[in-house]
Amino acid sequence: MSKRVRSREVCADCSAPEPRWASVNRGVLICDECCSIHRGLGRHSSQVRHLTHSPWPSSQLQMVQTLYGNGANSIWEHSLLDPSSSVSGKRKANPQDRVHPNKTEFIKAKYQMLAYVHRMPCREDDSVTAKDLSKQLHSSVRTGNLETCLRLLSLGAQANFFHPEKGNTPLHIAAKAGQMLQAELLAVYGADPGALDSSGKTPIDYARQAGHQELAERLVEIQYELTDRLTFYLCGRRPDHRNGQHFIIPQMADSLDLSEFAKAAKKKLQSLSNHQFEELAMDVYDEVDRRETDAVWLATQNHSTLVTDTTVVPFLPVNPEYSSTRNQGRQKLARFSAHEFATLVIDILTDAKRRQWGNSCESPKGTIYSRHNSESQDNDQPDYDSVASDEDPVQEATCGDSCNDRRTKSSDLSDGPITVQEFMEVKSALTASEAKIQQLLKVNCHLSEELRSMQSKLNSLQTENTTLRWQTPSGQQHLQAPFGRHPPRGGRALSITEAPLSPPPVSDAVEPGEEGEEDATLPCTEDVICKTEQITKNIQELLRAAQETKHESFLPCSEKICVAVKEMAALFPKRPSSETVRGSLCLLTSSASRLHGECQKAAEHNPCPSDIQLVTQQVIQCAYDIAKAAKQLVTVTTKENNN
Repeated sequence: MSKRVRSREVCADCSAPEPRWASVNRGVLICDECCSIHRGLGRHSSQVRHLTHSPWPSSQLQMVQTLYGNGANSIWEHSLLDPSSSVSGKRKANPQDRVHPNKTEFIKAKYQMLAYVHRMPCREDDSVTAKDLSKQLHSSVRTGNLETCLRLLSLGAQANFFHPEKGNTPLHIAAKAGQMLQAELLAVYGADPGALDSSGKTPIDYARQAGHQELAERLVEIQYELTDRLTFYLCGRRPDHRNGQHFIIPQMADSLDLSEFAKAAKKKLQSLSNHQFEELAMDVYDEVDRRETDAVWLATQNHSTLVTDTTVVPFLPVNPEYSSTRNQGRQKLARFSAHEFATLVIDILTDAKRRQWGNSCESPKGTIYSRHNSESQDNDQPDYDSVASDEDPVQEATCGDSCNDRRTKSSDLSDGPITVQEFMEVKSALTASEAKIQQLLKVNCHLSEELRSMQSKLNSLQTENTTLRWQTPSGQQHLQAPFGRHPPRGGRALSITEAPLSPPPVSDAVEPGEEGEEDATLPCTEDVICKTEQITKNIQELLRAAQETKHESFLPCSEKICVAVKEMAALFPKRPSSETVRGSLCLLTSSASRLHGECQKAAEHNPCPSDIQLVTQQVIQCAYDIAKAAKQLVTVTTKENNN
């Protein structure tokens, strides 16, 4: 494959035109469908960002674009470029392939299994090979050849390798040479901007001494990437590292009224060892990334079609390098409400600052506290921002308005003259607030369009179900039952008015691990259509509540949907032999569970408009998936019963 920049950008995984996402650590651009698979792999495999809707450091975006333009994708598809690969049956995915299983299997093989990467010759001592690769990386970063360094990193070179003869790391060399993009690449792969050379100097020192001030400032930002990202998530601001301000700790509006439970949790957090605290902070960082990317994902998807194979990521994917206990804890972070999660983030920021001031500790990538303390904290800079409570009308806008709030110092603007800088900050914050309000209004209009479209699709599905019912041969149910067709299980179906207040877990309807033989029988088409109509009717009721902003109705509607879903799932065998039926039942029940969870979020708290906007969009996505699964079950049942 030529390494020339292509005149037309295409997805690195399936060649779809105009990719809108990037995988930062892989150096490739990808389309929406492939991005949905990348997100499911987890950040340890692929770190995705939207090219226009996600916040990017300009040099990091330039690094990814340079890698993509210079053919970095050939690193991950090395063996596919061999003409003999087509003979062996290996092939790249294409835009027409289904997301599941075609694209999913290809992307997992490409990035998780590294099935197509060039393999080094086997040697008895793998550590020697890794050391040789790291030495090559150490010498290569002084040049601008990014794809060479990415290839070495893909083969096992260590970004934090300490050269025994040179007495420094690859990042020291890149900083001294002024190689901004190489520094960005090394940082993505875990290089530490605070690492010390044999003389006690950091890469930041190297960059400054060589006159690369912009690179030095960027390395400081990378050093505080974790805490900066958490702060930006809450109030849309980052510390001014250039002037010595390394932490901004937002403050919840109701933080002064701490419960005993909250106080105990804060004390437990403070008692963690530095290593345990770093692990927790990095897990929270990953959860922030998941929530922010979910918001971008939902805002950029076209929800005008009922059937969609791509969904949001409901919790952090499993990282095989972590223990099962840690992975379970990471996934539980998704259950935190916006208020609970913001409280945890603030506690971590507060303790990170306390730990840095208490001692100077080394930590891995995603540095929590600076280990380069030659720059003292400027005490004139405000440490605290105000974060709106759940009762405030527009949380993020209020955060911006109060970014210059000096209440933490028990002072007031009227106590002294307002400086020009303070005036400009307030003016800038007001402008940002107005822009945010306008953005929310636009999103609300977009959501209304989505709801109307969903309503139309559901009406169409209802009409289609009615047509299928009339096409079903008369008396089919009674004729087929004696020959093994399953009647509705559990006696008569529950009516809507008889639905329990708290629905039984819908996941119990399908038990893949249950012992017993697979069952090829299917219920009669008329029963399936009847239950589909019931599900559709309940979804329509939920969408009307969303359209009329009656969020208190979300939970009762979701409970009715869960009951209807369980009744429909009960029509089918416990272990269907059809893979399509199993997949559709799994999608049906899991989407209903997710829907109920999202509706509970709206009922348990009083979220701000931006949060309820996200919940509503996720409710719509779940409704799409439920309707899609129901339609698939109707189609399969009709086809099988007519054969």
